[in-house]
Amino acid sequence: MSANTTGEGAGTPDEDAYVPPFSEAPVGAILGGLAAILSSIGTAWIGALMLLIIADVVGRNFLDAPITGVSEIAARSVVAIVFLQVAAAILQRRLTRADFVLRRLEGASPRTLALFETVFALAGAVIFALVLWASYPKLADAWRTAEFFGVQGVFTIPTWPFRLITVVGSGLAALAALYVANDEIRKLRRAS
Repeated sequence: MSANTTGEGAGTPDEDAYVPPFSEAPVGAILGGLAAILSSIGTAWIGALMLLIIADVVGRNFLDAPITGVSEIAARSVVAIVFLQVAAAILQRRLTRADFVLRRLEGASPRTLALFETVFALAGAVIFALVLWASYPKLADAWRTAEFFGVQGVFTIPTWPFRLITVVGSGLAALAALYVANDEIRKLRRAS
């Protein structure tokens, strides 16, 4: 399989080798690099979380020694992992969507598909910008008040790192969505 750097061929058998067009432009390369780093951290976090859960299950069932705080860590980790990986999903056009509709649109009218993708990306940019706007004050408050979760004296973790991940992830996701929208607008102009 060869990597496809033209942006064509998404959804083909070479989909796993698909290199999105953001890798061709300097801004896109930086954005894509940051998204890839965060996504890699999220992937490693998934592995660590799985090991922690397995250790808790083994400890609880076979050694009568559960690990304290696993449910709290898992609950916060799921949200953090999503925000670490969402920008890469947007840039690689792998965000959850109804592909059967998009394939029909592409077959009927590539221009309509590009318009649909532009609207979808702009809506995503607005939504993630709103998440950023709503999350930043909570990050500042968590930092200022030394907010934590868990049971004091038993198990506590500060909340600010998790809130920081939400802020950084939503900001990067908004930029990624704007980049995709710009790419789709260029496709629309070329089709005109």
